[in-house]
Amino acid sequence: MNKQGGKQGKKDSVVMNEAIRDLELRVVSDANGQLGIMGRKEALKAAEEEGLDLVLISPSAKPPVAKIMDYGKFKYQQEKKKKEARKNQKKIEVKEVKFSCKIAQNDIDYKVKHAREFLEKEKHVKLRVFLRGREMATPELGIEVLNNIWPLLEDIANREGPAKQEGRYINMYLTPKKK
Repeated sequence: MNKQGGKQGKKDSVVMNEAIRDLELRVVSDANGQLGIMGRKEALKAAEEEGLDLVLISPSAKPPVAKIMDYGKFKYQQEKKKKEARKNQKKIEVKEVKFSCKIAQNDIDYKVKHAREFLEKEKHVKLRVFLRGREMATPELGIEVLNNIWPLLEDIANREGPAKQEGRYINMYLTPKKK
């Protein structure tokens, strides 16, 4: 049983035991089911007899609903469920391949080869062209570079929209095609 009563942290905003201020409660128990409507002191006594906590579940109901449960065990199971959900999530890794406006064809081929390897490993790829100095005046050169690279990768990738400028960079996002 939680001896702290109402001294929960900011993160843990559960009202339980002595922190419950309502005079009448509808009490539910894990073991005995519905116990009916009873006074706060009676409910606390019933929880103490079972060696468990009285937790306010639905404070807005008329009368408020409280449950007699092992709060520590309940909290542990909730954390376990959250961990399991995080474990089952798929983490998307984005690899970046950088180009410049004045890039030779052999350099393009070399970097496209790397982008292909990333896409084959089911990774997302961000193609970027960095605009230096006066190249900022003609961002269409960067867009043209990416538009020339796209046909080399379109057999194994999906494009998430056209190439677009973000500050000094022209970006294009590619995702692997579903097999």
